[in-house]
Amino acid sequence: MSLHHKSDRKSKTADSIAQDLGSLPLQELNEKLETTAEGLSATEASQRLTHYGPNELKDESINPVLKFLTYFWGPIPWMIEIAAILSAAVRHWDDFAIIMTLLIFNAIVGFWEEFQADNAIAALKESLALNARVKRDRKWVSVPARELVPGDVIRIRLGDIVPADACLMEGDPVEVDQSALTGESLPVTRNTEETVYSGSIIKQGEIDALVYGTGVNTYFGRTARLVGTTETTSHFQKAVLKIGDFLIVIAITLVALILLVALFRGDSFTTTLQFALVLTVAAIPVAIPVAMPTVLSVTMAVGARILARGQTIVSRLASIEELAGMDVLCSDKTGTLTQNKLTLGDPFLMEGISQDQLLLAAALASRAEDQDSIDQAVLAGCQHLEQLDDYQVAHFQPFDPVHKRTEALIHRPDHSDWKVSKGAPQTILALVSNPEQIRDQVEAAIDQFAARGFRSLGVAETGADHEWRFLGVLPLYDPPREDSRSTLETAQQMGCAVKMVTGDQLAIGREIASQLDIGSNIIDAKIFEEASYTDSARMDQLIEDADGFAQVYPEHKYHIVDVLQKHGHIVGMTGDGVNDAPALKKADCGIAVSGATDAARAAADIVLLSPGLSVVIDAIQEARKIFQRMNSYAIYRIAETIRVLLFMTLSILVFDFYPVTAVMIVLLALLNDGAILSIAYDNVRYSDQPEQWNMRQVLGIASMLGLAGVVASFGLFYLGERVYHLDYPTIQSLIYLKLSVAGQLTIFATRTRGPFWSIVPSKILIGAVICSQSIATLVSVYGILMAPIGWERAGLVWIYAIAWFLVNDRLKLMAYRIFDHHQLRRSV
Repeated sequence: MSLHHKSDRKSKTADSIAQDLGSLPLQELNEKLETTAEGLSATEASQRLTHYGPNELKDESINPVLKFLTYFWGPIPWMIEIAAILSAAVRHWDDFAIIMTLLIFNAIVGFWEEFQADNAIAALKESLALNARVKRDRKWVSVPARELVPGDVIRIRLGDIVPADACLMEGDPVEVDQSALTGESLPVTRNTEETVYSGSIIKQGEIDALVYGTGVNTYFGRTARLVGTTETTSHFQKAVLKIGDFLIVIAITLVALILLVALFRGDSFTTTLQFALVLTVAAIPVAIPVAMPTVLSVTMAVGARILARGQTIVSRLASIEELAGMDVLCSDKTGTLTQNKLTLGDPFLMEGISQDQLLLAAALASRAEDQDSIDQAVLAGCQHLEQLDDYQVAHFQPFDPVHKRTEALIHRPDHSDWKVSKGAPQTILALVSNPEQIRDQVEAAIDQFAARGFRSLGVAETGADHEWRFLGVLPLYDPPREDSRSTLETAQQMGCAVKMVTGDQLAIGREIASQLDIGSNIIDAKIFEEASYTDSARMDQLIEDADGFAQVYPEHKYHIVDVLQKHGHIVGMTGDGVNDAPALKKADCGIAVSGATDAARAAADIVLLSPGLSVVIDAIQEARKIFQRMNSYAIYRIAETIRVLLFMTLSILVFDFYPVTAVMIVLLALLNDGAILSIAYDNVRYSDQPEQWNMRQVLGIASMLGLAGVVASFGLFYLGERVYHLDYPTIQSLIYLKLSVAGQLTIFATRTRGPFWSIVPSKILIGAVICSQSIATLVSVYGILMAPIGWERAGLVWIYAIAWFLVNDRLKLMAYRIFDHHQLRRSV
């Protein structure tokens, strides 16, 4: 009975069919799926893809209309909506119309910006989509995992995330980590005709498997996505929320004070409540408005797109902020500091062994289709590859971190059997019958190779007596990348210490470190296992002071990260293997290097698509730029909150004067916040030191700028009332224009630590400010929803605002000097 049969589809759901298939023997499963060990043809696979659908779990999408309506639901929208209702109740239809128009406009802007950000993030995640090795038309090819269909034959190996539910075919057992699916803390062994589930990780071994369940019809799909993802709140976001909480308390207290005083004076309750609600909207936009989350998401998404152009994919946006603050990077050597292009040197041969004999055995213990760098180097160095066709590989055991060697069972042309193996020299020595007799000369050869920066590969074969004999040592050289030295110098200049982490011998680590000028203090990770150093302060200090680590195992990486974090460092860790995943997850910023396994990429925050460390440095620089944009926005937003809230509170309490109307407040808040989204595209220079959130400095500078703005606003109020004797509606229009212009000019002061002209702002930022302030000027000049002031008075307000902006810029420079001096005194 075929799965394609109509009656079968009627009697059973696809889900129950998939469960039934998982319990069938392999031969019967082949019959059910109408496939063979040779897999499917491309045509049949295409037809089945149409029938079964993609091998993926669809995200729960929110209806765009419902998503749009959420922008009218929440504390801030409620306040605006109540203000609109109150306007209608007192028949202020103009106020009602403009408040509703601005509310709808804000929802449209917020929806569109979040939609753009979500699309950007989705596009980045597409770049991280898994691939699978599948047999199509009798050839092994790599295809996106989403294109797998029941009946496909796939190959899974060490480090792979299993792409679909599959039944294991003939081969050696594999170790599978399925803890994310079943809760089992230890890997389980899976043998031929047993099932492996989509989402589990191959921890050891390599085998072919027959796919029988894809997409929602997998164990993963049936258990409603037991593997969930959670958004982590970054350090920066936590700091901003703390500031927001503080300002909310201040804002509500002052607004309540305004309300009580106004009612005590006998002001209209409805008008006062309307004003208080709208003032609250303008006063606390740092903490719970549409603007702050939107600015955060847009800035992060824009930065992630820039990083993606540099072959750096961000899988967790909050990690950009961790990258900006990273002060220690533990860098993998192979493929990151070196070229990962292994070449063979002249081998060390045991007595009576020829070079051709050694290379033939090493080549037979390699497999080209695995695309392993060591295998490729060995095969490239074999001068007589055509000889390999004379031999049949009956069984191949791939390399894994436990056994540290490959092994192949070979059928000779004369039908006799023969075994060959290559791997870590000490592991190969342990196979042979006379290790003690040859150990000294083998180790001497290894030490000589290591002193020249060569890795050593031991090779052995079985003889007529089926006993293993050591053939020799192959030296493999992986030269440093041409840009590694300059990249490391740049990292040091940026305040980010680079510690080399390698599994190679100590001598190799020291030689590469010497060539790259990393430092001479390279520690052998074996010391971690010495009882006298376990959990000791001395061990922690050794890790802190080290320039690098050699002969490192995955558990050592985790320990290194843990110790450095306890010492107060923001730590980045690079890795590529399945066993690197814990350290990548532990690090503040886990970085999966080019060619990393699926498991490493899944655990990492950053995924590199091109080799080398330079892309990491580029990512750090871009992350620091993003952090500075967010820092500038935070100072601007806090300063504006203080400026508006304190000025209005004092005006009402002291002078019994409402300096702006409710409509003006809404227009001011939404128009200026909409334009300030362009801060995500601003030009900035990256800092030469790791970024960290300095709450004291941000609040201090923002407070100074905010208080200066209050003084400036009262100065304009004095000129309007006492010097020019203007009526209150005209003064309100003047103050509205001043608050709008001065507010947007503030961003040009907060965006630089030096004078405002020290970094040219982006055209997008300038354009957005010009556009928003043109609208603000026109509505005040022509009296749209307010008293008209004319071009002459508008020009005077512009001159007044610009003059105060120049004063504020000098105040900012003075504030930075004060805080920098204070910080220097505290650090001495």
